[in-house]
Amino acid sequence: MSDLTQGTGQGPTGPFLSACRDLTTLLDWSGRIIAVACLAVMFVFLFINVVLRYAVGDGIPWAYEIHAILLPWLVAGGVLVAAAQGRNIAITILPNLMSANALRWLMVMVSLLVFVICVSVVWTGQPTFRAAKFQSLATLGLKQVWGYASLIYAFGGMAVIALMDATRALLGDIRHAGTSLS
Repeated sequence: MSDLTQGTGQGPTGPFLSACRDLTTLLDWSGRIIAVACLAVMFVFLFINVVLRYAVGDGIPWAYEIHAILLPWLVAGGVLVAAAQGRNIAITILPNLMSANALRWLMVMVSLLVFVICVSVVWTGQPTFRAAKFQSLATLGLKQVWGYASLIYAFGGMAVIALMDATRALLGDIRHAGTSLS
């Protein structure tokens, strides 16, 4: 038995693995907070707008645009929560047939592939992000870049989670590496 498992039945331990788990948990909670805040703000302004339209016949003009900024952040928050909890869509036929060591290497390879994809999305999206600095919402006057920034948050966060998952899998922490396969 390795010194990481220490016979506890809880998988590998140590300050580095703990830090990896903590970073993933932090991203999970940031996604939850962002998603709930976006839902709450969109609901409140939609409700107020409906009440105003029925009560006085006119609503808040910018209430129709707020979703252009908040909806991408809602989705980005949800994506990070799913990634942090390993709850993305997965086909587990191959992993279920593999030995623990083979599963560990599969997790490393998949996590590194996800990392590369996420970094490439952020990298190739730079021209769009730069262009969005010059696009404004008509009523709110906010720059579109605030909505597009959610892509950097989501894919940057997923890249960090994938890197933490790969690190944890390399160190034998498959059970906690963003998956429930083992």
